[in-house]
Amino acid sequence: MNYLSNTHVLTGRLIAIISLSFLVSCENTLNLAPSQKIYSSKGGGYYLDDGPGDNPPPNLASIPDATPRTEPLRKSNMKPYVVLGKTYTPMTTLSAYKERGVASWYGRRYHGKKTASGEIYDMYDMTAAHPTLPLPSYARVTNIKNKKSVIVRINDRGPFLSNRLIDLSYTAAYKLDVLDGGSARVEVESILPGVTPKKVSAVPTTRSLTSIEKTVSSTNVPSAYSNKIYLQLAAFSAYNSADTFLSRMRTELPEFANTLAITAKNGLFKVHSGPYSNQILARQAADKISENLSIRPVFLVR
Repeated sequence: MNYLSNTHVLTGRLIAIISLSFLVSCENTLNLAPSQKIYSSKGGGYYLDDGPGDNPPPNLASIPDATPRTEPLRKSNMKPYVVLGKTYTPMTTLSAYKERGVASWYGRRYHGKKTASGEIYDMYDMTAAHPTLPLPSYARVTNIKNKKSVIVRINDRGPFLSNRLIDLSYTAAYKLDVLDGGSARVEVESILPGVTPKKVSAVPTTRSLTSIEKTVSSTNVPSAYSNKIYLQLAAFSAYNSADTFLSRMRTELPEFANTLAITAKNGLFKVHSGPYSNQILARQAADKISENLSIRPVFLVR
């Protein structure tokens, strides 16, 4: 969303153009259209033509999720701002965040325009807009109804209607099956790339990809090696999420493809690599995984 002056639709009626002060960027006003879209499942209508592009890629389902990585946060997007009389205070550090709410999406009307971060919006990238998460940052978005999950890069601000939590790109909405209804109940959880404690102010406590990313050190490397050693990359409460992550790891870590698998234990589905016959091989593999994906595996013995 390049938040410029625009009209606002509420309960199906168009109200006047609203000029708003926006301290996050250099713009003086804010464009609210992404969360105002009107969709008709029968007629396929979209507010102000904010729908799919004329020639969308044929392989939307195969577009990979955003890959979390360490990026510098934009200080210009950390200042509090006011929209429609409500003050929003953006997060200034990468820290734990987990909320449930309604996701909407925005499409061709904003395709090619600047986002709040200054980047150009591409409706076919795995991105999203959020009122307060740091720019840029990463989040896992899960459709509560169908349990489908994707990882998006947060590079924009919005939506600003009280019943909206996040605005998804066209592709992210497609992969979550949000397009048909125009919106859906989702869970949004921040993802913290494997960075040093100096760069991250908090560690998530909820179970997700990043909640099990722990520093590999002598304190968590097994001391007994009568059994095989495994490297746990992630743990999920839903099998579909684990399977999606497994497929992505096999693509991004081709040399580990034959060692990656899922095991179920204590209500969790764990994605691991292994087995490794000794500590040296396991540590070498862990270092290589960390270098490629900024994931710090957990050592396990079975």
